[in-house]
Formats: sequence, C-alpha cells, structure tokens
Amino acid sequence: MKKLLILTAIFTFGLSFAQDDLLNQLDVKSDKKEAETAAFKGLQICNLQSTKMPGKGEWYVLISHRFGDLANGFDNFFGLDNALTKIGAIYAPEQWLSIGFSRHTYGKNYEFAVKYKMTNQEIDGFPVTIVGYNTMDINSELKKDLLPNLKFSNRLAFSTQLLVSRKISDKLSFQIAPIFIHKNLYEAATEQKDLILLSAGGRMKLSKRLSLNLEYAKRLNIDKKIESPFQNPLTVGLDIETGGHVFQMLFSNSQPMNDVSTFANAAGRWDGKQSLFFGFNMYRVF
Repeated sequence: MKKLLILTAIFTFGLSFAQDDLLNQLDVKSDKKEAETAAFKGLQICNLQSTKMPGKGEWYVLISHRFGDLANGFDNFFGLDNALTKIGAIYAPEQWLSIGFSRHTYGKNYEFAVKYKMTNQEIDGFPVTIVGYNTMDINSELKKDLLPNLKFSNRLAFSTQLLVSRKISDKLSFQIAPIFIHKNLYEAATEQKDLILLSAGGRMKLSKRLSLNLEYAKRLNIDKKIESPFQNPLTVGLDIETGGHVFQMLFSNSQPMNDVSTFANAAGRWDGKQSLFFGFNMYRVF
C-alpha cells in the first residue's frame, strides 16, 4: 500500500508539471504578434520603392520604360522615339534583405541597390513597416575627352531612403519616405550637390488584380539662388497582377528611372506647360 501511495504521488506531480509546462508554452505563443501582409503588391509604388520585400531565395527580373514627351504628338510618335530603358535583376539572400543591379540608358548609369527590412507591421501590434533603401549610381557616359580632370569618384551619386508604410485596410495602404540625394558631380547652375525630399505614396485596391497608385515627393532644401528647371516629382499609376508578375503603367513628370535622377531631375509638369511621360514597370519573379 505504501508503494502504491508513493507511485500515485510521483505520477500526480509529473502530470501537474507537464500541464504547467504546456500552459507556459501556450502563454509564450499567445504573446507573439502576427505580421501584417504586405501593404503593396509591387516592389515599387510607381517610381518610389515600396516596403514590399522579395521572398528569401527569389530572383526578380525587371524591365522598365519611360517614353518621351507626350505633348509632341506625332513628331516623336507620342514619346516612342525618345524612350528610356531600365533593365535589371534583384535577388533576396534573406527574407529581410535584397540586392539589385540595373542598367539605364539615361546617363548610361549602372545602379546598385540594397533594400533591408527593419520592422514589420503587426496585427494588433507594431503599427508600421519600416524598410531602408540605398542606391549607388556609376555614370559611364562622362568622357575624359570633355572632362580632362575626371575622376572615378566624380561618376558616383547616391540615394538614401527610409520607407515607412501602413496597411490601413485590405484596400488602402499609405507610405511616407524621407529621401536624401547626393551627387559627387553636378551642374552648379541648375543642380544641388545635396537634396532632401519628403515623399508620400498610396495604393487603393480597385479589384482582385487591379489597384490605383499615387506618389509625390516635395523638395525641402531648394537653393533659391539656383534657377533650376526641375520640379517636384508627381506620378500616378496602375498595378495589374498577372500571375507570376506585376505590371505597372504610369504617368509621371519625371522620365529617368535611376532613383537619384528620378527625384532630383524631374523636368516635366502636370499643368501642361512642359513634358509629361508615360511608362511602365514589369517585374517577373523566379
């Protein structure tokens, strides 16, 4: 009888410990917040990067075009004669990190990019997603014949961006992003060495595979002594999801597609007095 009482006590203690351990595990799991799904379907809103990241191990191939001035009509076949092209690739070695490379006809620029997620928006938790984005351009169009003192460092230009987005609902997302642009070589009469902008963008879902996007960037530190022809970039676009890729059509007052020039050298205007450009971005994931 004594042995039976001892075995019963041991069994009861073990069962009690197992139950406490299980409850502790359940408590730990209940404290973990679930990440919100991506605020944007495309890696870009229009020209501006979004907080969406590629999945780990994914490759993206991207092809973008910005056609010439629509206002010239048949003289340039509504911009088709003066198109700019961007071709590139993106790879994500980790879920939170992607690296990219692209070649641009504008300035014959080679652009290197890195994108990294800092935090996720959480359901009933952290309110926003925060992503960093940096680019470095190498301008291969500059020639020593015209610039005898040209150094390699003069070919370089950089952008630094902090992307902060919130998915407000299944149909509506919003993002703000401070942007810093630096050029090692610039035209002093019309450009600035350093430029600070504050951009904002949004996405409104219209149907299962269609969304309307809008973005705007305000230049904050304009030097009033410079007679710059450039404007604040404003772009409106349409996302079309087609299976393995997202196709984006857009209208913008900025024709270049490397980030430095997109935000620093927007030469068009939406009031009809200057150029307006039609274009598209196409991403294919592997």
